[in-house]
Amino acid sequence: MIDDDAELCSLLVELLSREGFSIECQHEGGRGLDRALHEKFDLVILDVMLPGLDGFEILRRLRPQSRVPVLMLTARGEDMDRITGLEMGADDYLAKPFNPRELVARIRAILRRLEQPPSPQGALEVNGVRIDPGTREVSANGRPIEVTTFEFDILEVLMRSAGKVVSRDDLMEHLYNRKATAFDRSVDMHISHLRKKVENGRPLIKTIRGVGYQFCRTPEEQVESAV
Repeated sequence: MIDDDAELCSLLVELLSREGFSIECQHEGGRGLDRALHEKFDLVILDVMLPGLDGFEILRRLRPQSRVPVLMLTARGEDMDRITGLEMGADDYLAKPFNPRELVARIRAILRRLEQPPSPQGALEVNGVRIDPGTREVSANGRPIEVTTFEFDILEVLMRSAGKVVSRDDLMEHLYNRKATAFDRSVDMHISHLRKKVENGRPLIKTIRGVGYQFCRTPEEQVESAV
C-alpha cells in the first residue's frame, strides 16, 4: 500500500492481517514505486495525493515494467481522478473516504481474477483477433498485443459471445462480482484500452448504448458499427 496517511495504513494493516493478507506500507511516492518495481507483490493499493511522486506518476512509471494489479484510492467526487487512473492502467478504484470492508471485497475480487485457472477451452480466433487462454496471449492479424489481466478477461468474454450483446452488468459481475453503477467507468475504460490495442483503425467492439458491448464477428458487422 502506497499512502501517506499513517493512521489509515495502520488500520488497514490490522484489518487485512485478520483477513489473511500480508501488507507492507510505504508513505512516500518514490520509495513506494521502487518497492513495487523490485519486489513481488500480488496487488498495489495506490493513493493519488502523495509526497514526492503522486499516484498518477507512479502508475505511469510502473505500467511499462509491471502488470501487477493496481487499485487506486481517489478523492470522493473527483471523477477525473478515477478516469485518469483507469486510462493509465489501474484495474479498479475506490473513492475516499471508503468502507474498509468494501476495500477487502474489491481486493478479493481482483485477486480471484489472478487465481482462476486457464479456461479449459482452447485458443479462439474471431475476425482477425486471436486469444489463447492457456498462455493469455493476444494477437490481431498476427500482431502480438500486450494486455492486462482484466483486459484479457473482458476480451475473452466478448469474443466467446461474438455477435451477441454483453451487458455492462454482466461484465462487472464477471470481473468484480458487483453490479455497475451510473458513475462506474472501470469497464468502459478497459474497453477503451482494448479498442486502441486491437482495432487498428477497424471497429471491432460496438457500444450498444444503454446496454453494453458486442464483439463483431464479421466485416459486415464492422461496417454497421462504423456507420
